Amino acid sequence: MRRSYVPFALAVPAFAAGLLAASALPASAKFSVCNTTAQPATVALGFYNGKEWGSAGWWTIAPGGCTMLINEPLISRYYYLYAEHQNVGGAWDGDRSFCVKSGHFSIQGRTNCLSHGYEVRRFFQVDTGTSPDWTENLAD
Repeated sequence: MRRSYVPFALAVPAFAAGLLAASALPASAKFSVCNTTAQPATVALGFYNGKEWGSAGWWTIAPGGCTMLINEPLISRYYYLYAEHQNVGGAWDGDRSFCVKSGHFSIQGRTNCLSHGYEVRRFFQVDTGTSPDWTENLAD
């Protein structure tokens, strides 16, 4: 599958506890993922918070919809995504390993996934540059 991205530079004041948030329109997002395909997609996020690696998921994004994954200014240049196309198979993946599990999750660390009872998925890197806001588009 091909992936594309579009930097998003609108700063909208927002305060939220924690790293992860619910869904919203891309205009209010700090890090959002939009699904430009005709099928739902599920997404997991890999990140470095300045002290340790982690991963979180799963968000389901409707066809043509967007979901905010981070609701605060971005603190890292690089974030990592893994997404699966529901109903038709296929994935957006890459070369960076992170831990995942079924259902909603938030995992600290990214090593020894299997010994901790997690699965391993290969995430792709998203380079946000110095932007405090970003929207990544999943495309066929």
